[in-house]
Amino acid sequence: MGSKALFFFALLSFSAVAIKPTFAENEEDPGLVMNFYKDACPQAEDIIREQVKLLYKRHKNTAFSWLRNIFHDCAVQSCDASLLLDSTRRDLSEKETDRSFGLRNFRYLDTIKEAVERECPGVVSCADILVLSARDGIVSLGGPYIPLKTGRRDGRRSRADVIEQYLPDHNESISVVLDRFAAMGIDTPGVVALLAHSVGRTHCIKLVHRLYPEVDPAFNSNHVEHMLKKCPDPIPDPKAVQYVRNDRGTPMKLDNNYYRNILDNKGLLIVDHQLANDKRTKPYVKKMAKSQDYFFKEFARAITILSENNPLTGTKGEIRKQCSVANKHH
Repeated sequence: MGSKALFFFALLSFSAVAIKPTFAENEEDPGLVMNFYKDACPQAEDIIREQVKLLYKRHKNTAFSWLRNIFHDCAVQSCDASLLLDSTRRDLSEKETDRSFGLRNFRYLDTIKEAVERECPGVVSCADILVLSARDGIVSLGGPYIPLKTGRRDGRRSRADVIEQYLPDHNESISVVLDRFAAMGIDTPGVVALLAHSVGRTHCIKLVHRLYPEVDPAFNSNHVEHMLKKCPDPIPDPKAVQYVRNDRGTPMKLDNNYYRNILDNKGLLIVDHQLANDKRTKPYVKKMAKSQDYFFKEFARAITILSENNPLTGTKGEIRKQCSVANKHH
């Protein structure tokens, strides 16, 4: 049920010429590499970084969206920007599934794509833009700079039909969550780092089952009054934007305060509570609560693995002209 993005695309000049990375059938696919566009579009990463900075300056909450995008796209079979596709007569968009509730700001990825297209038409994939905007959004939030490889190509169809098989839900057991991430090669400390709800917000609709008809006794009693004030109704008004900040102390900063919060029973979601109490994850929660450097190290490692999950490279997929529409429909 994610909001549909609005798209503002200028007509591209057909006189522009760009050197595109191409691969003959007998040429080896280089896969993902650092600075993939150094010859075909040397300014690509700089353009993306500057656009992220500019958009973050104007709209602070964009950084949360970019961070969620990399998880919601790359965790579902392939890091191929399938998340960005609109629905068609045949395929439901991933953006419109229940698991994508709260995802928004796709129009800002279109803004970045448009800026890159002006410099190098048809060269840089939406999948790489999605990943690099997440990387630069993490920096905007005070997190670490994570060198990430590029060379992804875009998928041609939504993966909404399999999303439930790949994306763990916040109400699922920690065992299911660990298994889902393990399938991508992400180990337990990586999961603990990736699930840090350190920034952004939790919508009341995802929280009220822990407040009504009775408050979950696992909550820190000093935190309950604030949550009840923010979520006053057992059935939230779907038209109202009712939410609780994930971290009241540093809500706009990616840091290790989240781990101190959940050890103090202030985690909003079931998965937060489980992370702080399950014997498999609690040691890493404690370690990250004590050391932000350790949190950043594991977070960067996990993001790197996530970003390299089964990408389309070489001659697979395509370079979309417009991130919301496969080229055959453009």
